[in-house]
Amino acid sequence: MKFLVDAMLGKLARWLRLLGYDAEYGRDASDNQLLHQAARESRVLLTADVELYRRAVLSGLKAVLVRGATEAERLAELAAKLGIRLEVDLEASRCPKCNAPVAEVPKEAVRGLVPEGSWRHHQRFWRCTGCGQVYWQGSHWANIEAVLAKARELAERMRGRGRA
Repeated sequence: MKFLVDAMLGKLARWLRLLGYDAEYGRDASDNQLLHQAARESRVLLTADVELYRRAVLSGLKAVLVRGATEAERLAELAAKLGIRLEVDLEASRCPKCNAPVAEVPKEAVRGLVPEGSWRHHQRFWRCTGCGQVYWQGSHWANIEAVLAKARELAERMRGRGRA
């Protein structure tokens, strides 16, 4: 499943990429450009804009009107409606910045590219195949897991109430 995320949902695009989904971010695109791109690339349009959502549906595009107030709520909504998985698979993750795949690299390959303390304390590193950004499971990883745990909990409740 590939996504096109409108300008109001930039953080959601980053989360989807982390989860391994191809998620283009239409930051500067007009509504017409978003509709054409979604159609041309067979992407699911994710938007918080009611009018854009209506136009997409009337055009025969797959679209989701995203209503959640927090990233956990938004992710839960997509899990309930589209069945996206709410687990990070580091072998499938994409770069949150540029959407290119990330690949595990030898620790020695990132020496000097990450803070020395991070390099000493962590054994596994990933590098974006597009922009070259380096990633590791640092202190922020607990926050990522907490948001995903909350999203899984909310998604189960939504499915149970038939809100999917």
